[in-house]
Amino acid sequence: MTMTEVLTLKANVQDYPQTKALKDGRVSSDIVALDFCGPEKAHNGFKAMLRENAFDCGELAIVTCLQAKIYGKPFVLLPVPISGRFQHHCAGFNRELGHLDPKDIEGKQVGVRTYAQTTGLWVRGVLQHEYGVDLDKVTWMTVGDGHLLEYTDPANCVRLPKGSDIGQMMLDGELVATLQGVDLPKDPRVERLIPDPFNAAKDWFAREGVVPINHMFVVHQDLTKNRPDVVRELYRMVVESRDLTEGGLPDPFPPVGLEANRKGIELAIDWAFEQKIIPHKITVDALFDEVTASLGA
Repeated sequence: MTMTEVLTLKANVQDYPQTKALKDGRVSSDIVALDFCGPEKAHNGFKAMLRENAFDCGELAIVTCLQAKIYGKPFVLLPVPISGRFQHHCAGFNRELGHLDPKDIEGKQVGVRTYAQTTGLWVRGVLQHEYGVDLDKVTWMTVGDGHLLEYTDPANCVRLPKGSDIGQMMLDGELVATLQGVDLPKDPRVERLIPDPFNAAKDWFAREGVVPINHMFVVHQDLTKNRPDVVRELYRMVVESRDLTEGGLPDPFPPVGLEANRKGIELAIDWAFEQKIIPHKITVDALFDEVTASLGA
């Protein structure tokens, strides 16, 4: 292949305000083109990405990035988060069935789409470290499995029948609470498990300085080995698209660059290990290589 040919890559990227310029062509390149052939919801493409090498690049949940590295999958992180947000508000219960304080979920059944889901990681970590919840004393009721075949849920997880609606089960009292993020039922009976969660998140940010990362941009390791120019170009394009977000990115939002994200990624590693999502800790630097670690430095 001559260097003047445009390399087309299969990409799994969802429609967000921060990826709009990348997807509508306002951000483009002379050396690489992206074929956005992933599903409407990027997380529905993660299994195919890791089990079948269905994509050359795209977004991947931070938890899935950690598992992918540990289980030897051929993907490398770029130091540019695609999405992230505070997660304190992503746990709810039905107030009409009685009040719940965070520690009240111990000994009870709590729903989460999948145990290794990133929202679940962050909410459980907050419940443990900020509110003293013993996560091992909760039975986590899950609807789906993880993205990697090698991964198995911890012993205190129970799989619900396929198609179960954990939001409805929480409203009906079959589950005491759910960790659901944007899928939390829009119902007046739903109360947040973490009290005053938006202010709690602000206080937490003031202390920790971390916006929980949801998805990072990753590339197949063959690209960093054979076409570092393309990898650097992908980084430029994703960063430029973030910068062109209409109305600006939410404030705060996960930053760009390895060092700027080091603390956030370290926290994800620590909490994923504590929650038995990964079998051992890895270093932040192990997720990157010589090409990607230097981007944005």
